[in-house]
Amino acid sequence: MRLGREFLSFSVVGVVGLGVDLGVLYLLAPLFGWYGARVVSFIAAASATWALNRRYTFAGRRPGVSLAREYAHYLLTMLGGALVNYSVYVLTLHWLAGPLAPALGVALGSCAGLAVNFLSARFLVFGASHKP
Repeated sequence: MRLGREFLSFSVVGVVGLGVDLGVLYLLAPLFGWYGARVVSFIAAASATWALNRRYTFAGRRPGVSLAREYAHYLLTMLGGALVNYSVYVLTLHWLAGPLAPALGVALGSCAGLAVNFLSARFLVFGASHKP
């Protein structure tokens, strides 16, 4: 049952991350273009989701781990999902045009990377064990 609750919480946090991702993407696209801004927006979203997942989804896990080390480990392990996410984003921009194509690419990419990111966070960053 814990797995289901964690996945649901991780997904809700992901929706918040999607909002951060889109906000930063559309804000920075005029400066960096759609591809460069996407790299920055992913890092911003990953940072936000790390903080929220740490606080809510995986609360009580890995006590004693330094925040800086955990944050760096989280970003590193999210690279698998980021690769899937960014690939779907790029493909979407190549297939579709218009002002909403980047938003659709981010959303589809986020969905595509969800399982990879959840499993990475649960088992590699926050550990599968927990306090009772």
